[in-house]
Amino acid sequence: MTTTATIRNAIAIAATAALLGACASKGQPTAQYDFGPLTAATPTSASKIAPLIIADVAGPAALETERMHYRLLYSDANQPRPYAYNQWTATPAQLLTQRIKARIAQAGVKVLATTDAAASTTVLRMEVEDFAQNFDTATSSNGTLTLRASVFRSHKLVDQKTFSSSVAATSADAAGGARALSAASDAVAADLITWLAALPPSKE
Repeated sequence: MTTTATIRNAIAIAATAALLGACASKGQPTAQYDFGPLTAATPTSASKIAPLIIADVAGPAALETERMHYRLLYSDANQPRPYAYNQWTATPAQLLTQRIKARIAQAGVKVLATTDAAASTTVLRMEVEDFAQNFDTATSSNGTLTLRASVFRSHKLVDQKTFSSSVAATSADAAGGARALSAASDAVAADLITWLAALPPSKE
């Protein structure tokens, strides 16, 4: 890489850091984000889905903190960076659990509590592989969610599938990332519902 190109790259990275709030002034109040209110859902064949338990979403340790992170794919994709004055209202794992439960219930599926379940009840377990706001350039980013879903009946695996969605952020900041990740979560939830409806019914 030439000296000029190196300087330009360094300037772009520094500009992104400033834009994302890493250089925010001392004492700036923290902005908090969640996934927003539920919007109308696309009609599905969810009536075919039997009542089920939805286990809490699992994933890497970064999902167990309210801090919001982003990655500069054009600089160092292996380094997650925290926003200085922006955070989630709950951990991403909790927000995803609440959102997916709400979307599945909104579709007409009966979501049961663990204490209400019989041994033969269908259980949906999910593990997140990726949940991030990824910047391709200093001004362009996407909210990406990838998770692996597993369905169990009578403690036996019925099926397993990985779902992924990437949504372009409308702004190059935490607010844009929050909106994009919310939309990606809703898209994954819709795909989950379609998949659940297509699974073979319980024989019991």
